[in-house]
Amino acid sequence: MFSFLVNAEGGLTTAGYAVCIAAGIVLFAAALLFAGKVSEKKKMGTKQLVFCAMALALAFITSYIKIFNMPWGGSVTLCSMLFIVLVGNWYGPKAGVLVGLVFGILQFIQEPYVLSFFQVCCDYILAFAALGVAGFFAKNRNGLVAGYIVAVIARGAFHALGGYLYWMDYMPENFPKALTSLYPILYNYSYLLAEGVITVIIISIPAVAKGLKRVKRIALE
Repeated sequence: MFSFLVNAEGGLTTAGYAVCIAAGIVLFAAALLFAGKVSEKKKMGTKQLVFCAMALALAFITSYIKIFNMPWGGSVTLCSMLFIVLVGNWYGPKAGVLVGLVFGILQFIQEPYVLSFFQVCCDYILAFAALGVAGFFAKNRNGLVAGYIVAVIARGAFHALGGYLYWMDYMPENFPKALTSLYPILYNYSYLLAEGVITVIIISIPAVAKGLKRVKRIALE
Protein backbone atom coordinates (compact mmCIF):
# COMPACT_ATOMS: atom_id res chain seq x y z
CA MET A 1 0.00 0.00 0.00
CA PHE A 2 2.81 2.40 0.89
CA SER A 3 5.40 0.99 -1.53
CA PHE A 4 5.41 4.14 -3.65
CA LEU A 5 6.15 6.24 -0.55
CA VAL A 6 8.84 4.06 1.05
CA ASN A 7 11.98 2.54 -0.45
CA ALA A 8 13.48 -0.86 0.31
CA GLU A 9 15.65 0.57 3.11
CA GLY A 10 12.66 1.95 4.97
CA GLY A 11 13.30 5.55 3.94
CA LEU A 12 11.11 7.89 1.92
CA THR A 13 10.88 8.08 -1.85
CA THR A 14 10.46 11.39 -3.65
CA ALA A 15 6.70 10.87 -3.55
CA GLY A 16 6.94 10.09 0.14
CA TYR A 17 8.73 13.35 0.87
CA ALA A 18 6.17 15.25 -1.19
CA VAL A 19 3.28 13.70 0.74
CA CYS A 20 4.95 14.41 4.10
CA ILE A 21 5.68 18.01 3.20
CA ALA A 22 2.10 18.51 2.04
CA ALA A 23 0.79 16.94 5.24
CA GLY A 24 3.09 19.15 7.29
CA ILE A 25 1.82 22.28 5.56
CA VAL A 26 -1.80 21.29 6.14
CA LEU A 27 -1.20 20.45 9.80
CA PHE A 28 0.78 23.63 10.36
CA ALA A 29 -2.05 25.67 8.87
CA ALA A 30 -4.46 23.91 11.22
CA ALA A 31 -2.15 24.59 14.16
CA LEU A 32 -1.98 28.26 13.31
CA LEU A 33 -5.76 28.39 12.98
CA PHE A 34 -6.21 27.24 16.55
CA ALA A 35 -3.14 28.84 18.08
CA GLY A 36 -4.83 32.20 18.39
CA LYS A 37 -7.72 30.88 20.46
CA VAL A 38 -6.42 32.03 23.80
CA SER A 39 -8.80 32.19 26.72
CA GLU A 40 -12.04 33.69 25.38
CA LYS A 41 -10.56 35.09 22.19
CA LYS A 42 -12.06 33.67 19.04
CA LYS A 43 -9.85 35.13 16.34
CA MET A 44 -6.29 34.30 15.52
CA GLY A 45 -3.81 37.12 15.91
CA THR A 46 -0.63 37.68 13.98
CA LYS A 47 1.38 37.50 17.19
CA GLN A 48 0.11 34.00 18.00
CA LEU A 49 0.91 32.87 14.48
CA VAL A 50 4.44 34.25 14.72
CA PHE A 51 5.11 32.76 18.16
CA CYS A 52 3.92 29.30 17.08
CA ALA A 53 6.03 29.45 13.93
CA MET A 54 9.10 30.59 15.86
CA ALA A 55 8.68 27.87 18.48
CA LEU A 56 8.33 25.23 15.78
CA ALA A 57 11.41 26.53 13.97
CA LEU A 58 13.47 26.54 17.18
CA ALA A 59 12.32 23.02 18.02
CA PHE A 60 13.36 21.77 14.59
CA ILE A 61 16.72 23.55 14.66
CA THR A 62 17.63 22.34 18.15
CA SER A 63 16.61 18.79 17.20
CA TYR A 64 19.70 18.79 14.97
CA ILE A 65 21.93 19.72 17.92
CA LYS A 66 22.40 16.27 19.43
CA ILE A 67 24.31 15.79 22.65
CA PHE A 68 24.10 12.01 22.41
CA ASN A 69 22.77 9.56 19.82
CA MET A 70 21.23 6.23 20.75
CA PRO A 71 22.25 3.21 18.61
CA TRP A 72 18.71 2.29 17.49
CA GLY A 73 17.21 5.73 17.10
CA GLY A 74 16.49 8.52 19.52
CA SER A 75 18.83 11.15 20.89
CA VAL A 76 19.41 13.69 23.61
CA THR A 77 18.98 17.07 21.92
CA LEU A 78 19.46 20.66 23.00
CA CYS A 79 16.05 21.06 24.66
CA SER A 80 14.11 20.63 21.40
CA MET A 81 11.00 19.28 23.15
CA LEU A 82 10.77 22.42 25.29
CA PHE A 83 9.71 24.64 22.40
CA ILE A 84 6.66 22.50 21.60
CA VAL A 85 5.81 22.41 25.30
CA LEU A 86 6.00 26.21 25.36
CA VAL A 87 3.29 26.47 22.71
CA GLY A 88 1.00 24.37 24.89
CA ASN A 89 1.93 26.47 27.91
CA TRP A 90 1.11 29.68 26.05
CA TYR A 91 -1.98 28.77 24.07
CA GLY A 92 -3.32 25.56 25.58
CA PRO A 93 -3.27 21.86 24.72
CA LYS A 94 -5.10 22.14 21.40
CA ALA A 95 -2.48 24.44 19.90
CA GLY A 96 0.32 22.45 21.53
CA VAL A 97 -0.88 19.14 20.13
CA LEU A 98 -1.34 20.53 16.63
CA VAL A 99 2.10 22.16 16.56
CA GLY A 100 3.47 18.89 17.95
CA LEU A 101 1.85 17.06 15.05
CA VAL A 102 3.65 19.31 12.60
CA PHE A 103 6.91 18.78 14.48
CA GLY A 104 6.37 15.03 14.20
CA ILE A 105 5.98 15.35 10.43
CA LEU A 106 9.21 17.35 10.28
CA GLN A 107 11.00 14.73 12.36
CA PHE A 108 9.74 12.05 9.99
CA ILE A 109 11.08 13.99 7.02
CA GLN A 110 14.37 14.54 8.85
CA GLU A 111 14.99 10.88 9.78
CA PRO A 112 12.29 8.64 8.31
CA TYR A 113 12.01 4.95 8.94
CA VAL A 114 8.90 2.98 8.11
CA LEU A 115 7.92 -0.45 9.34
CA SER A 116 4.18 0.12 9.15
CA PHE A 117 1.64 2.93 9.19
CA PHE A 118 0.91 2.47 12.89
CA GLN A 119 4.61 2.39 13.75
CA VAL A 120 4.98 5.76 12.04
CA CYS A 121 2.02 7.05 14.03
CA CYS A 122 3.54 5.87 17.32
CA ASP A 123 7.10 7.03 16.68
CA TYR A 124 6.42 10.32 14.93
CA ILE A 125 2.84 11.59 14.86
CA LEU A 126 1.44 10.64 18.25
CA ALA A 127 4.72 10.81 20.17
CA PHE A 128 5.45 14.42 19.27
CA ALA A 129 1.81 15.50 19.39
CA ALA A 130 1.78 14.24 22.98
CA LEU A 131 4.15 17.06 23.92
CA GLY A 132 1.18 19.39 23.60
CA VAL A 133 -0.51 17.92 26.68
CA ALA A 134 1.69 20.29 28.66
CA GLY A 135 -1.00 22.85 27.94
CA PHE A 136 -3.29 21.23 30.51
CA PHE A 137 -0.94 22.46 33.24
CA ALA A 138 -0.50 26.01 31.94
CA LYS A 139 -2.51 27.62 34.75
CA ASN A 140 -0.97 25.57 37.55
CA ARG A 141 1.76 26.77 39.84
CA ASN A 142 5.06 25.71 38.24
CA GLY A 143 2.90 24.71 35.29
CA LEU A 144 5.72 24.82 32.76
CA VAL A 145 7.89 22.36 34.68
CA ALA A 146 4.97 20.08 35.56
CA GLY A 147 3.63 20.19 32.02
CA TYR A 148 7.05 19.49 30.56
CA ILE A 149 7.56 16.43 32.76
CA VAL A 150 4.14 15.00 31.86
CA ALA A 151 4.74 15.75 28.17
CA VAL A 152 8.04 13.85 28.19
CA ILE A 153 6.39 10.88 29.89
CA ALA A 154 3.53 10.95 27.36
CA ARG A 155 5.93 11.06 24.41
CA GLY A 156 7.91 8.16 25.84
CA ALA A 157 4.76 6.08 26.22
CA PHE A 158 4.10 6.19 22.48
CA HIS A 159 7.72 5.41 21.63
CA ALA A 160 7.65 2.47 24.04
CA LEU A 161 4.39 1.23 22.53
CA GLY A 162 5.83 1.41 19.02
CA GLY A 163 8.97 -0.34 20.21
CA TYR A 164 7.03 -3.16 21.81
CA LEU A 165 4.61 -3.70 18.92
CA TYR A 166 7.03 -3.36 16.02
CA TRP A 167 10.72 -2.91 16.78
CA MET A 168 11.09 -5.88 19.12
CA ASP A 169 10.44 -8.19 16.16
CA TYR A 170 13.84 -7.13 14.80
CA MET A 171 15.84 -8.05 17.89
CA PRO A 172 18.30 -11.00 17.68
CA GLU A 173 16.85 -14.46 18.31
CA ASN A 174 18.91 -14.81 21.48
CA PHE A 175 17.36 -11.68 23.00
CA PRO A 176 15.72 -12.62 26.35
CA LYS A 177 11.97 -12.94 25.89
CA ALA A 178 11.44 -11.81 29.47
CA LEU A 179 12.74 -8.36 28.52
CA THR A 180 10.48 -7.88 25.50
CA SER A 181 8.05 -5.66 27.39
CA LEU A 182 10.60 -3.90 29.58
CA TYR A 183 13.30 -3.10 27.03
CA PRO A 184 11.32 -0.57 24.91
CA ILE A 185 10.45 1.34 28.08
CA LEU A 186 14.02 1.42 29.38
CA TYR A 187 15.49 2.23 25.97
CA ASN A 188 13.20 5.13 25.12
CA TYR A 189 13.04 6.71 28.54
CA SER A 190 16.82 6.54 28.91
CA TYR A 191 17.37 9.35 26.41
CA LEU A 192 14.07 11.17 26.97
CA LEU A 193 14.59 11.45 30.72
CA ALA A 194 18.21 12.48 30.20
CA GLU A 195 17.11 15.39 28.02
CA GLY A 196 14.23 16.04 30.40
CA VAL A 197 16.50 16.37 33.41
CA ILE A 198 18.83 18.73 31.55
CA THR A 199 15.91 20.87 30.40
CA VAL A 200 14.21 21.03 33.80
CA ILE A 201 17.48 22.12 35.39
CA ILE A 202 17.89 24.86 32.78
CA ILE A 203 14.33 26.21 33.01
CA SER A 204 14.50 26.11 36.81
CA ILE A 205 17.41 28.55 36.87
CA PRO A 206 15.86 31.77 38.26
CA ALA A 207 17.07 33.98 35.40
CA VAL A 208 15.81 31.53 32.77
CA ALA A 209 12.47 31.01 34.54
CA LYS A 210 12.00 34.78 34.76
CA GLY A 211 12.83 35.16 31.08
CA LEU A 212 10.35 32.45 30.05
CA LYS A 213 7.60 34.09 32.12
CA ARG A 214 8.30 37.36 30.36
CA VAL A 215 8.13 35.67 26.96
CA LYS A 216 4.79 34.13 27.94
CA ARG A 217 3.40 37.52 28.94
CA ILE A 218 4.46 38.94 25.58
CA ALA A 219 2.96 35.95 23.75
CA LEU A 220 -0.38 36.48 25.46
CA GLU A 221 -0.61 40.25 25.12
